[in-house]
Amino acid sequence: MAGIIPAFMLPAPTDVIKAFIEDFELLMKNAGNTLVEAFVGLGFGILTGFIAAVLMDLSNFAYKALYPVLVVTQTIPTVAIAPLLVLWFGYEMLPKVILVVIVTFFPVAVSLLDGFKSADPDTMQLMKTMGAGRMQTFFYIKLPQAIHPFFASLKIAVSYAVVGAVISEWLGGFKGLGVYMTKVRKAYSFDKMFAVIFLISAISLILMKIVDLIHKKCTPWEEE
Repeated sequence: MAGIIPAFMLPAPTDVIKAFIEDFELLMKNAGNTLVEAFVGLGFGILTGFIAAVLMDLSNFAYKALYPVLVVTQTIPTVAIAPLLVLWFGYEMLPKVILVVIVTFFPVAVSLLDGFKSADPDTMQLMKTMGAGRMQTFFYIKLPQAIHPFFASLKIAVSYAVVGAVISEWLGGFKGLGVYMTKVRKAYSFDKMFAVIFLISAISLILMKIVDLIHKKCTPWEEE
């Protein structure tokens, strides 16, 4: 604001707020599209992560086969995968959803697996001596044990989902916050660029807070 730093390098906070207010309607419209992609991808990511964690917990062979693949998927940079997905699946929602699934299912799968394996072995043995089957042991012992790790990973996953959707929109799309960022960057409107950055951060923080509230509702005994 004092003019020490050029506006094209770092816009003043007042310029960012002004840009946010002026383009509020357009930002909300693009944010809605990005959130749809993020939530659809997050849903499939949670489902995929849950299935992978259950398989790896039930079968040592599945663990040895799947876990290295999960790790490898996380070593590939997201910006390297996105152009390939756009090339293979076009510019519609599908490549965005796939990218969000890729970045969200790993923390969910690993956290759930750790939760399943942290079940008390004495309790597991007690259930076995009382005639409980594998499904009963899973639902009464292992699944409750994994609730806390699951919600901890979900906080990470929701932020990854939004960022993943935005990154995929950078490289190909018709609408969304990533497409909006690309347009304002090419126009050198860095005040609008910063407005989008702060909006993405705010959305991620709100989603993490919502996950925290759901966690408290699902585990009232922890509050007690």
